[in-house]
Amino acid sequence: MADKAMRMARAGASRPRPVMVAIAGDSAAGKTTLTRGLVEALGPQRCASLCVDDYHRYDRVERRGLPFTALHPDCNHLDIMEQHLQLLATGQPVLKPVYDHATGLLTRPERVEPREFMIVEGLFPLHSRLARACFDVTVFLDPAEDVRRAWKLARDTASRGYSAAQVLAELQRREPDSAAYVRPQRRHADIVVRFAPIPVRDDPPGTPLSAELLLRPTIRHPDLSAVLAQAAPAEGLRTMHLKLARDTDGRPVDTLHVHGYVPTEESRTLQKIIWAQLDEPGEVPESLGLLGGSGARSEPLAITQLLLLHHVLEAGR
Repeated sequence: MADKAMRMARAGASRPRPVMVAIAGDSAAGKTTLTRGLVEALGPQRCASLCVDDYHRYDRVERRGLPFTALHPDCNHLDIMEQHLQLLATGQPVLKPVYDHATGLLTRPERVEPREFMIVEGLFPLHSRLARACFDVTVFLDPAEDVRRAWKLARDTASRGYSAAQVLAELQRREPDSAAYVRPQRRHADIVVRFAPIPVRDDPPGTPLSAELLLRPTIRHPDLSAVLAQAAPAEGLRTMHLKLARDTDGRPVDTLHVHGYVPTEESRTLQKIIWAQLDEPGEVPESLGLLGGSGARSEPLAITQLLLLHHVLEAGR
């Protein structure tokens, strides 16, 4: 199905169809952490996630003798991924493959039933026009490269059985494929999220990373000026600020900065204001902002997830 036909099929679907969200990015960019908080906030009855890295064509042992890495399209069943995205986008279930990242093996496929909201994360959800046509909201995670490498080193040595030397060697080997096939998806995202230290500040080690969100006019964003005006204390809001910047093509674009060094109380106040605008029951979900299984929390991550929830819920309405 061509991408235009896909968009028309979704618009005229006779059965209920899910709101489809893509979260793309390089390995260890934070996709799973971002996705997990959104799924838990919406609840498993309403929201499910799908990792398109499960569509690897080869297991870890088989890849060792190949001239390309897992970040190359030829190492993935992208045609099957596109077929499954089309089915899910029109409200139909799929039997998807499963890749076990802990063992590097391809295991038993599993049935995925579409929910009200579907979050699709991985290396290649925005690789083709047809895949992109399946989504209502598209996100690309673009952390500072030294931050991403540190995250990958910590994750792969702790849970995937690699030594530090192996991780560093694999990062070097993957770089050409990342530059050629993964990072170009950034230009197709409605929202680009970057976690990094603030370059102009000399913050001490351990200072939480700040978040910068590039908000492209490809979708309707919330009126953040109203949110900021409501949240700002008398001395001025320190949690986040909005400014006009230039996109990679030179066009003006809104950029939202969410600072990692702000007091927790101020951040939580802003989160309550954003949550109230979502018209969802209960308090701000505790799952927002959580970093892995350590119990550590990032306030910029929580605010980023809240803003993405706004888009997800608005698309559903």
